[in-house]
Amino acid sequence: MATVQETAVTGRPTGALGRITRFLTRGPVQIFLLLEGFLWLLPTFGLLVTSFRDVADNTASGWWNAITEPSQLTVATYKRLLADDGMVRAFFNTILITVPSAVLLVAVAALAAYAFAWMKFPGRDAIFLVVVGLLVVPIQVALIPVARLFGLLNLFGTIPGVVLFHLSFGLPFAIFLLRNFFVGIPHELLEAARMDGASEWRVFSRVVLPLGVPAIASLLIFQFLWVWNDLLVALVFADKTSQPLTVAIREQMRQFGTNIDIIATGSFLQMIVPLIVFFAFQRYFVQGLLAGSQR
Repeated sequence: MATVQETAVTGRPTGALGRITRFLTRGPVQIFLLLEGFLWLLPTFGLLVTSFRDVADNTASGWWNAITEPSQLTVATYKRLLADDGMVRAFFNTILITVPSAVLLVAVAALAAYAFAWMKFPGRDAIFLVVVGLLVVPIQVALIPVARLFGLLNLFGTIPGVVLFHLSFGLPFAIFLLRNFFVGIPHELLEAARMDGASEWRVFSRVVLPLGVPAIASLLIFQFLWVWNDLLVALVFADKTSQPLTVAIREQMRQFGTNIDIIATGSFLQMIVPLIVFFAFQRYFVQGLLAGSQR
């Protein structure tokens, strides 16, 4: 009797009938999501297994054979990778390119976004429209002009040149994203800080930045992933001494088509660092997406 009354009140069956109903309605969706996640992770897992196999084993059979024969797995491939001076230098070049590009972008974009959101100056709206308009400019259009400019400034083929290119083309989206987030901060908080004698810098550093951590973390993740996985810009503006890991892996594929031990281990190393960064900032990334959906 109680079950019938509760079902009548809530409109949903309870007890054993409710569990069966929920399984039938949610079960197919959950099974589909699990299957999709498995298919997405399968190539990554295959790359991981391949990176731990010798060239002879990878040439003779597929990576799935290592599941039934774990003796095929070895760390010698990673030892050879770490012994390759070119690949190690490319890995550190990737860090030297990615970290400054992400940090400088967030710093400059946060300052500019605060100015567009809360400071009044002549031509503010017009300048912001120009910044938004730069979002539609493709990178390919600027490759040749910027290459000529970098040649005149002796920046072509250097790490600072690659960093400046990523910084300049990442700023429009970064300013647009952070400005829209900063506008949603209650105006009363900023006015209260100004009434207490806080300068614009103190308002920015003590009020706006702490509240904007989710959006800043989301932007940092986006920029880090974009620059870390970039191939086109590095291929054009970097040389042998400044090339990142993506270009180094491509050179291995071009010169040594069967050098699967270096290619697989380098590719997995290229992929594992962004995953670590993403999971480290995942909480802030989700908060930033939720905050953006509520505005």
